[in-house]
Amino acid sequence: MTIKELRTITGLSQSKFALKYHINLTNLHNWEQGVYRTPETTLYLLERLITEVDYKEELDAQRH
Repeated sequence: MTIKELRTITGLSQSKFALKYHINLTNLHNWEQGVYRTPETTLYLLERLITEVDYKEELDAQRH
């Protein structure tokens, strides 16, 4: 999965995504535009966080 696909899943703008996940906005922009490659570790950790942790928190919030 690419960084842009992960951001799209969240529905966040670049600036909000960068702020939420503590990513330098310039780096995020460069990764999405293909100027630089997103580090594999970053992709792996963000994918886990977005698909597992954030999704679980969203479900829990909907239940209450």
